[in-house]
Amino acid sequence: MTERMLEVHALARHFSVRGGILPRRRPVLRAVDGVSFEVGRGQTFGLVGESGCGKSTLGRSILRLLEPTRGRVVLDGAEITGLDSAALKRQRKDMQMIFQDPFASLSPRRTVRQMLQEPLALHVPGSPARRVARVRELLDIVGLGQSALDRYPHEFSGGQRQRIGIARALAVEPKLVVADEPVSALDVSVQSQVLNLLADLQTEFGLSFVFISHDLAVVQHISHFIGVMYLGKLVETAPVDRIYAMPAHPYTRALLDAVPVAGGTRRIRRRALDGEPPSPLNPPGGCPFHTRCPEAMPICSRRVPRTIELEEHGRSHQVRCHLHDPDISQ
Repeated sequence: MTERMLEVHALARHFSVRGGILPRRRPVLRAVDGVSFEVGRGQTFGLVGESGCGKSTLGRSILRLLEPTRGRVVLDGAEITGLDSAALKRQRKDMQMIFQDPFASLSPRRTVRQMLQEPLALHVPGSPARRVARVRELLDIVGLGQSALDRYPHEFSGGQRQRIGIARALAVEPKLVVADEPVSALDVSVQSQVLNLLADLQTEFGLSFVFISHDLAVVQHISHFIGVMYLGKLVETAPVDRIYAMPAHPYTRALLDAVPVAGGTRRIRRRALDGEPPSPLNPPGGCPFHTRCPEAMPICSRRVPRTIELEEHGRSHQVRCHLHDPDISQ
C-alpha cells in the first residue's frame, strides 16, 4: 500500500457575496463544499471538471493560500490547517504551487537568478554561493541552462517561462506540488514537453502532485488517481484506468465523451449534457447535477446522493450518484 503524502478531509471554502445597499443576510458561494481525498507519496491526483467548479479554489485552500472555511489538511502526517503564521511559514517549503499563467506568475522586473534565489533565501539556510549553485542546478534540471540566469521573463517563450515556474516550485525541495492548469496556456506542441518534464521530475525526486485541469486527455497522461469535481463537490474518484474504462457518474461520462479521439476512432456517444452548470450561489436541491443529467430519476431532485464505494480488486472507486445506490430501487 502506498504511503499517504496528502490527506484532505471534508475541506470547504465559502465566500460571502456582497451586493445591494440594504443590510441583509449576504448570500454564500460554496466554491468548495466538503471535499475529501488522499494522495500517495510519489503519486499524482488529477482534479478535473468544468470551469467554475471550484478546482483552483480547492488547490489554493489545500496550500492555505486561501483559508479554508472548515475541514482538515494533513501533509506527510502533520496537520497544517491549524498552524499559526510562523509555523505555516516553516511548512511552506514542503508544499509549493505551479500557476496556470507562466507570465503573470513571474515578476517582469526580476531576472531568473533573482526569482529562483528568493525562495532559497527564505527557506534554505546557506551562503549566497550555495544559493547560486542551487539556481544553476535548477536551470539544468528543467532544461534551460545557464544562459537563462540574467534574463527577464519577457525574453522567454511560454514553455520556457513555465519551466522557470517549475524550477521555482522545486527550489526548496517540496514534498507536494499543486499544479493549477500548468499547460493550458501553452501551445499544444509545448504541452507534452512540460508534461514529460513533470513526470520525469516526479520519478527522480519522488514528488506528489495535485494536478488541476479541465482536459481529461492531459490528466490521463500524468495521473494515478482522478477526482471529478462538479459545483464544489467531488462526484467520482478512482484509479485513472478505472475512470477511463468504466466511468460511473453520468457527469464523468459526459466529460469523457467530449474528449477528441485521435486517428479517426469513434468513441461511443451517449446523451449530451443540456444547459450550463447552475450558479453556485443558488445550487439545485438534491443532486446538484440532476438538472443536466440525462439519467436523472425523480429522487435525484429530492435527496443528496451518498458516497458509494465500488470495489475492484481492492482498489477504491467512489461515486456520489443514486444510480449506484443499492438502497434506491431503479
